[in-house]
Amino acid sequence: MKSLLLGHLVLCLLLIGGCEGRKVPNLSQDKSDSESSFEYNAISCRAHSFSLTDFGAVGDGKTSNTKAFQAGINHLRQFSAQGGAQLYVPAGKYLTGSFNLTSHFTLYLHKEAVLLASQDPQEWPVLKPLPSYGRGRDAPEGRYASLLFGTNLTDVVITGDNGTIDGQGEFWWNKFHSKKLQYTRPYLIEVMFSSNVQILNLTLINSPSWNVHPIYSSDILVQGLTILAPVSSPNTDGVNPDSCTNVKIEEYCYIVSGDDCVAVKSGWDQYGVSFGMPTKQLVIRRLTCVSPYSAAIALGSEMSGGIEDVRAEDIVAVETESGVRIKTAVGRGGYVRDVYVRRMEMHTMKWAFKMSGDYGSHADEGYDKNAFPEIKGIYYRDVVADNVTMAARLEGIEGHPFTGICMSNVTVGLAAKAKKQPWSCSDVKGVASGVTPMPCDLLQGDFVNGGGVIFLWMWYQLTRWR
Repeated sequence: MKSLLLGHLVLCLLLIGGCEGRKVPNLSQDKSDSESSFEYNAISCRAHSFSLTDFGAVGDGKTSNTKAFQAGINHLRQFSAQGGAQLYVPAGKYLTGSFNLTSHFTLYLHKEAVLLASQDPQEWPVLKPLPSYGRGRDAPEGRYASLLFGTNLTDVVITGDNGTIDGQGEFWWNKFHSKKLQYTRPYLIEVMFSSNVQILNLTLINSPSWNVHPIYSSDILVQGLTILAPVSSPNTDGVNPDSCTNVKIEEYCYIVSGDDCVAVKSGWDQYGVSFGMPTKQLVIRRLTCVSPYSAAIALGSEMSGGIEDVRAEDIVAVETESGVRIKTAVGRGGYVRDVYVRRMEMHTMKWAFKMSGDYGSHADEGYDKNAFPEIKGIYYRDVVADNVTMAARLEGIEGHPFTGICMSNVTVGLAAKAKKQPWSCSDVKGVASGVTPMPCDLLQGDFVNGGGVIFLWMWYQLTRWR
């Protein structure tokens, strides 16, 4: 009976292949209407170019160049209606505090150029907390501006011949550990309320906290970055798209981090719910991650504005705690839905798959204790892992289970000292096919009572995504 029903389901899906339910991005190289939202223009060739040294910069690693950077950018702003302008950073070590970017602008780092983040707090302006967070992450009050910061911008390129931005983060990590921070630590690059931003071909090292943080923005391209921080450094996430639309993180980004290599966010508790700006249309591909205490890709935990339409493929995780992790809690509200992962390779992991419904940190006591997140439609296909301590730890929320979890063609090789029970599942529902070792009962949904429809819908979507 089951095999007959399955045959009918396949036949029906083939017959209705021309019909569309929800549109999903098509990542094929053939141009089509469905992929147009993921098209990006080539890097702009600027009509005007200046060197940082034209504005008095000294690349000796000791002289502050904050004023030189800002003077140069302020001067270049006048060319925004004439094709824009480029600020070239020649070889040398340029100590600087935070500076503001401008629109129609390229910052280009020579391969032997190093931006050294100042350790003088006076060179870091203090900003108000983000409206979707309600408070700072490290401290209740405001936050230091990022090293490269911009708001309400368009057509910005931050790039180079693999030049380096060094956050000199140990100064800030020590303050964090000793609880001496009055404000939240700065990030290396942050753009807010901006569009058409490209961050390409750079090396980012030792960030005080997060490395790249686009927030409330759209049409963002992150490509060819090397991001390095000690694996014990606090909160040194690689790339954190936050309440953004149409973001691509791709082309062999290599990240070694003390936190998640990519962390997808959209606001914290009641502040994120009220702000109501999801992260959606996100593509992550050809990423290599090393993060022994965190995830290659994390969704949450600050996801109260919602996360949807995420595509991840050709991901390699090495000595990383988990592959793709969903983090949320009662009080978050929001949702994580329509997440598609394929061709993921993992080596020496604690968990291949992890979902946590009890990730309990809250912005304050004003969160809604009846705000339950919706986790639905999480699809994994063509996943291989070896030397893994535990295949999965999937923990939903009692009374509000995580549903629509689908796995196909998954092989997890367990370590010599692996847990006796490779799967731990509670408050989740889903289906699996071709999964080794045998998954938990909660992922062996009944094909007759809906499991087959879910599984075939995953198959249909992933065959469209080429």
